[in-house]
Amino acid sequence: MTEFNYKTCTGCSLICEDILFPDAGSGSVSQARNLCRKGQAHYQALFSERTGPLVEGSEVSLDQAIERAAEILRNASAPVIYGWSNCTLEAQEVGLALAAKIGAFVDDPSSYCEGQLMERILSGKIPSCTLDDVRNFADTSIFWGSDPSSTQPRHLSRFSYFPRGEKRQKSYEEERTCIVVDVRESPTARLCPNTTYRVLPGEDLQFLEAILAVLEGKIPKFGDKKKMIELGSIIKKTEYGVIFPGPLMLVSLQDQMDRFEELVRRLNEITTFKVVPMTGQYNSRGYSQLLFDRTGRVKGVKFTASGEAAEAPSLVEAVKGADGILVLGSDPLLDLPLGLARAFAAAPIVAIDPRRSLTADVARVVIPSAISGLETKGTALRTDGVQITFEPSMKTNQLADEQILTRIMEAI
Repeated sequence: MTEFNYKTCTGCSLICEDILFPDAGSGSVSQARNLCRKGQAHYQALFSERTGPLVEGSEVSLDQAIERAAEILRNASAPVIYGWSNCTLEAQEVGLALAAKIGAFVDDPSSYCEGQLMERILSGKIPSCTLDDVRNFADTSIFWGSDPSSTQPRHLSRFSYFPRGEKRQKSYEEERTCIVVDVRESPTARLCPNTTYRVLPGEDLQFLEAILAVLEGKIPKFGDKKKMIELGSIIKKTEYGVIFPGPLMLVSLQDQMDRFEELVRRLNEITTFKVVPMTGQYNSRGYSQLLFDRTGRVKGVKFTASGEAAEAPSLVEAVKGADGILVLGSDPLLDLPLGLARAFAAAPIVAIDPRRSLTADVARVVIPSAISGLETKGTALRTDGVQITFEPSMKTNQLADEQILTRIMEAI
């Protein structure tokens, strides 16, 4: 008979802790329960193509790969460490220590979208809350440029729309309102067609200004005026509202985040409104928090030769001048714009990755690692900042990210 234990899924930034995973020897990964489709794919990735230690495309020993990686970083005059979001807090702490030791520029994928929002939340300029608060108290959830049905499939069922909470005991149709602002009819939008607002790419500021106009008792100049006024009525009747900004909205408003901050301030003059980011990778929030606590910034930090953090150039400028790049917990050649991806590919890359990837394919050095949360223990911050500690679900002979980083730092 198969026996199950509760484990944690690191497939997205919800970091679900209620996954029933079969004990080693009593079952297989495919029998794991409570996984959403994204989590299931994450677990099944264990069986995808794993990588081995490589230097210039040739198989080598782990010690040789680590020594070559240390040599590249030791000799680099402008090193870059990029990624971080799919690593534990323990690995991120060692990685920042390594960055300080070699005077590296550090950045992660959030600098392209939620970086400015995260900085405002961590500094207290924009009020936030936990997802448990959302489940217990929220009666209005606004998904602005985000689609949790696709990116965090259990978000709606565990926290924001369907669950019964401490104060919200009735069904979602009676006590919870879901509002979607998106450029398309997303799967989440199909759940609430009457409270979905269509904005074209780049129109988020106009939509924001229309909300402010309605709250001030003015006729909005954007969109369906009647529907915008109805949105204003929903907001004014809200007891506890939460905005979940996604990448589409944050990219659109990247130069206008002061106006979003003003909107949140105005909403809180009327009722209670919080903002919870919809981060992508499972520990993106952890990296932002760790870097903010260390440097007061959440993106684009350059460590000096003395280990002090200084204001840094953009990622584009840093990568174009880089003569040694360490990539961990990310696949920039897959995720970044083509021009920037080419700049990455032109530099000597050291890739720490559990599996083969586009970045690993062009890397000078590839060091295989264990899959965080599945094969190693660790700690991470959920998208709302709640700390989650997890134990491995499977055994492995691979080193954890922090062990690899420690060995590289010792070899430099």
